[in-house]
Amino acid sequence: MTITPIKRALLSVSDKTGIVEFARQLVELGVEIISTGGTSQLLQEAKITHKAVEEITGLPEMLEGRVKTLHPAIHGGILGKRDQHAEEAAALGIGWIDLVVVNFYPFAQATQQKNLSPDEAVEYIDIGGPTMVRAAAKNYAWVGVVVDPVDYGTVLQQLREQGGLMLTLRQQLAAKVFALTSRYDAMIHDYFLAQQEKTACPSTLSLSLKKKSELRYGENPHQKACAYEYQPPQAGILSATLLQGKPLSFNNILDAEAAWMTVSEFTGPTAVIVKHANPCGVASAETIDQAYARAYQTDALSAFGGIIALNRPCTKTIAEAITAIFMEVVLAPAYTEEAKAVLATKPNLRVLHLPESAGQGRASWEMKFIIGGVLLQERDTHAINAQDLKIVTRQQPSAADIEALLFAWRVVKHIKSNAILIAKDQATVGIGAGQVSRVDAVEIALRKAGDKLTDTVLASDAFFPFRDSIDRIAKTGVRAIIQPGGSVRDEEIIAACDEYGIAMVFTGTRCFKH
Repeated sequence: MTITPIKRALLSVSDKTGIVEFARQLVELGVEIISTGGTSQLLQEAKITHKAVEEITGLPEMLEGRVKTLHPAIHGGILGKRDQHAEEAAALGIGWIDLVVVNFYPFAQATQQKNLSPDEAVEYIDIGGPTMVRAAAKNYAWVGVVVDPVDYGTVLQQLREQGGLMLTLRQQLAAKVFALTSRYDAMIHDYFLAQQEKTACPSTLSLSLKKKSELRYGENPHQKACAYEYQPPQAGILSATLLQGKPLSFNNILDAEAAWMTVSEFTGPTAVIVKHANPCGVASAETIDQAYARAYQTDALSAFGGIIALNRPCTKTIAEAITAIFMEVVLAPAYTEEAKAVLATKPNLRVLHLPESAGQGRASWEMKFIIGGVLLQERDTHAINAQDLKIVTRQQPSAADIEALLFAWRVVKHIKSNAILIAKDQATVGIGAGQVSRVDAVEIALRKAGDKLTDTVLASDAFFPFRDSIDRIAKTGVRAIIQPGGSVRDEEIIAACDEYGIAMVFTGTRCFKH
């Protein structure tokens, strides 16, 4: 049917957002309502005329509420083909149900509770709800189905304007059902798998994602793109609030993620500036104003059009510095009112608010998509402290050197390999990123540092395969080097450092970022 008149609706929702007003307006439109359990009680309290499901089935809710709607009087009313099954339904006393409004027990939210036992968890597996909506979606030719409160308004509008639900809308609503049941079953599957398998990587992997937004384009204007977020939503860039500016682009999101992940390495006031997914300036200081100024001064040329992340509230001073040049995005856990007023003078600047607490919920696993599948790995959350370092040279690094080396290591792990980073006094000085040879990365980092190399330290994300990098570093002002070690030529590399009086420490851990 092109238009299905809605004469009878079944309402049974766990998320009761807007359901009372929706039901009231259905009644005003002449729709008879059937309802179950808590939804029925809510409608009764609101004095909305309806029938309890027991009046239709002739049976009470049973087995502690596990069985309510699993009955031919309900499913026959939903699944019947109006042009073929009318006589049979009438003989059996089955009345048609034209609209099914159902959402499910919150299984994912419930199982995130730390103390929920498996026996308790299974009680949040909805049986009747998914069965009803699947039935209604299968029979979309005659039945409308709503699983998301956001669609209440659309349904009511079409009932008023068209006298029923159009086929195109019924098809759209049916598609949402199967997307929901797919996600719901995947969540339950993942929960059961986690109870059974103790290996790092599960034997099967389910992704539950919902479209957050369509993006103007992808990495380039000729590429279509969308942003999807996990269900239930997790902390991350997609959970940030856009306070002003245009929606984030594909590249903005990737760069903002890189900036946020880098700044999250630090507890003290820190500012990060990212270009093309690589940090180009990072600094920690006593105040966030000082940190931003130093991060920007690291490489002001590259910072133009960059993404800024702060781990302290953005101040008026920083806002004035940002608006004095062209920047794409600023991300902070808060903004002073004065800072907001200054930033507002640049309406195209994207201003993101991401609470400091968001970092606590970051996923411990990450995926990279390839043609034909995905790669899954743990996030590199490995932390290095002074006790983990192995001093391998005759020259001993000072306490200040160790502090600078640890700062450099926290940053270099967020730079695309091959990566070399030069730092001084808790700030980057020069960065060589994404090179196909390590000595090329060294050359770029030294060139970026320019005349600021005196008393600096250098970090390498992987071992030096040859001494050519050390020879290039010699007599530049670099005092100490931090690197993983592990090369077959380690002794040769150490000897070169001893020859030039450079201190070197090994971490024993590589931090490649591809």
